[in-house]
Amino acid sequence: MKLMTTTAAVLLLSACASMQGNTPSAEATLTPTKGNNVSGSVSFSQKDDTVMLTAKVSGLTPGAHGFHVHDKGDCSAPDGTSAGGHFNPTAKPHGHPERGEHHLGDIPVLEADASGNATLTTELNGVTLADGANSIVGRGVIIHAAPDDYTTQPAGNSGPRQACGAIVKR
Repeated sequence: MKLMTTTAAVLLLSACASMQGNTPSAEATLTPTKGNNVSGSVSFSQKDDTVMLTAKVSGLTPGAHGFHVHDKGDCSAPDGTSAGGHFNPTAKPHGHPERGEHHLGDIPVLEADASGNATLTTELNGVTLADGANSIVGRGVIIHAAPDDYTTQPAGNSGPRQACGAIVKR
């Protein structure tokens, strides 16, 4: 009887632990590029076939700012260009992430309030936090100075890079 009770307790604890630790997650700490004051954080969590993104950013000018996942998680260049171009493993044209074809790295614009603060919660479709060609882990997140027009190729005419962060698993 004692063995059955102990076995049941171990199984129950194992089930609880696996339920809590089964959701892949990642984060990026945004640091300003040279001459800028933009900083913040972006968190990612896998939910079935989508990745939930939550961004909290400060130091922006009021208004819209281009926001993208870039190829490389390298923020070493003073202007952020070491992060490369937009993450685009499916070789699609740049576009709005909620309508039509687009890079997998295209994200809705980030809207800063009058104080320069912005928050965004959105779903990213087609990407994953698991290993594979569409994984965004190890990639970079870039915030640009201007809004994304979602038309100009290849990057939406979003202007200079104001902040960069590498996406790492938690």
